[in-house]
Amino acid sequence: MRRLLAGLVLVAGCASGHASSGTTVTVFAAASLSDAFPAIGTAFHRAHPDVAVRFSFAGSQSLVAQVQQGAPADVLATADETTMAKVTRDATVFARNRLAIIVPKGHAVPALGQLGRPGLRLVLGGPTVPVGRAAAKALAAADVAVHPVSEEPDVKSVLAKVAAGEADAGIVYATDRTAAHDSVDGVDLAPIATTLPIAVLRPSADATAFVRFVLGPNGQAILRRQGFAPP
Repeated sequence: MRRLLAGLVLVAGCASGHASSGTTVTVFAAASLSDAFPAIGTAFHRAHPDVAVRFSFAGSQSLVAQVQQGAPADVLATADETTMAKVTRDATVFARNRLAIIVPKGHAVPALGQLGRPGLRLVLGGPTVPVGRAAAKALAAADVAVHPVSEEPDVKSVLAKVAAGEADAGIVYATDRTAAHDSVDGVDLAPIATTLPIAVLRPSADATAFVRFVLGPNGQAILRRQGFAPP
């Protein structure tokens, strides 16, 4: 729990850094949403000035484990429906994402079928991580056998290793590749890789309002600017 609390980020509180006399909605969100959701939180606060939004970003499987252990999340947004189903099936898809192959900046980008070549240091998400499962599915569909040098706990960790030159290539989401264009090169893979669901875990008017905002035109516009496809 100490690690969870350290990862909480308050968005759109009052000038002193605390929430106003209103309420706070705690949102657990997949690491791939760590650019889009703070922007959504700020826009939501403009429309609901008495409500602050507190985010915790991590790998979806980690967030689900924390919720199952009693962590106080009002809203959960995961990177795939398989992970969400471990907590609730009462969720709504709010966006879609693609996969992308990334390499350190300035390097040639290999094709999907080249990721299994000898000597190529490939890093992937772990088998329980949504981006790892999606990558494994894409590789299996292309009949490509790979031997990753590491399997990471979330998509941002894959991105960080490639950006630092600790790997020759990795598979992340297209939105992460776009956000990190200054530190990596890459190419998107054509198929839609995953659908992202959101759910209210602790019912309240404010939590429901936040989910509706994500699903509404303002939230969807922010997601589109970050590279997410509509649900």
